[in-house]
Amino acid sequence: MTTATRERPKPFVLPEYCKGCGRCIDSCPKHCITLGAEINPLTGLVPVTVDLTLCNGCGLCFDACPEPYGLTAENAKPDFMLQDPAKLFGEKPRLPEPADTAGEMVELPAMEPLVTKGTYASAIGALLAGCRHVYGYPITPSTEGAEMMAKVLPHLDGVFMQAPSEVATVNLMYGCGGAGLPAMTFTSSPGFSLMLEGISYMIGAELPGVFVNIMRGGPGLGNIAPEQADIKLVCRGLGHGNTHAIVLAPSTPQEMLDLTMLAFPLSFRYRNPVVVLGDGYLGQITGKVSLPREMWKPGLPAWAVWGDHAHRGNVINSIYLAETDLEHHNEHLNAKWADIAAAEQRADLYKTDDADVIVVAANTPSRMAKGAVEELRAAGHKVGLFRPITIWPFPIKLLEPLLPHTTDLVVVEASAGQLEDELRLALSHADVFAPPRISHVRRMGGMLPQQEEIVARIGELLATEVTA
Repeated sequence: MTTATRERPKPFVLPEYCKGCGRCIDSCPKHCITLGAEINPLTGLVPVTVDLTLCNGCGLCFDACPEPYGLTAENAKPDFMLQDPAKLFGEKPRLPEPADTAGEMVELPAMEPLVTKGTYASAIGALLAGCRHVYGYPITPSTEGAEMMAKVLPHLDGVFMQAPSEVATVNLMYGCGGAGLPAMTFTSSPGFSLMLEGISYMIGAELPGVFVNIMRGGPGLGNIAPEQADIKLVCRGLGHGNTHAIVLAPSTPQEMLDLTMLAFPLSFRYRNPVVVLGDGYLGQITGKVSLPREMWKPGLPAWAVWGDHAHRGNVINSIYLAETDLEHHNEHLNAKWADIAAAEQRADLYKTDDADVIVVAANTPSRMAKGAVEELRAAGHKVGLFRPITIWPFPIKLLEPLLPHTTDLVVVEASAGQLEDELRLALSHADVFAPPRISHVRRMGGMLPQQEEIVARIGELLATEVTA
């Protein structure tokens, strides 16, 4: 007489319920279970894998599994049904739809101009834009802006916090921007580098914030003298992923105020960080600064995670575990970059209408370049200055109409060609494949191009044209 033996159930992994704790691995005497190698996109965890070749159905793995249904019997009829948690408890109660709380312009009394340094002017611009939350870590040559904010903000119901590091600074700005409040920091090149991961998070979560980066000499610790070697960083390296931010390049203390004041509405309009890119000289020099007749009192955007009942349904993050969701988010961000590139190109054109030679320069080097233009014009040469105010997006739409009558573009910069790279890339994207001849005047390590160097270089080019 033969006795039928019942097949013992063998394990089957439900990846949505397995957290990869490994207890089943330790319990299996046949070593059929191993740690997995792939993340489950629904949970963000790595479930185990099972090879049933040697499995004898002992069932010890079922007993070891702490998660209900993490391991279940193969081919067994489950005593449950997987359900969508969103539908499990019925329709969620409708949350209130938050609305934007409008800001307003507040009239200021007429005031005499100030004589102040660039970082102070930037701080004043931020105050006039309604910024009352400043976070930072001291680093020369930007520290004076933070010092001023530390003195002034307590008297304006504001907050200045010296963070323990630049990494902490950018995360404080993430939280403040998430609450829908204007926030900013002052930093300089090495400190800005430390903020890049957090800037990528802010871009991914679509949060506003203003970063005033007063560039100094590098790489490494370098020195505290002026340089323009962060251009590639702010235009092409704002952290990991597909990232961009409007980059405003002032050239005077007045523009430090004006462009910082402009940075805040741009940051909120596009829900994206904005960089005010100065240099060590511009941050420290003093100049005449006129104040506007109005300042901005900000409201509260509808998307803010404010903590009250009206905003309780808002969630801000940069996590998209499903690849298709992240791709759609990137498509949305890239559409935003295209909108910014179309709408926010800014430049200052000086005597370029009839220029044969156009000098391209930004920040402090543009001041030496303007002096060179004046000297060469006085000598009868048709030379002009094209000064990008937005380095990203590069203002190619304003430069392109000038190219037909231009023989030479001379890029003047305090770096090893980073501004020239942006120019060349913008020309290529605009399908300008036969631009005027491009040459340059460059200094590095904290040295600035001088007016006589620029005049001499353009003199060489003009002499070449005459010979030709």
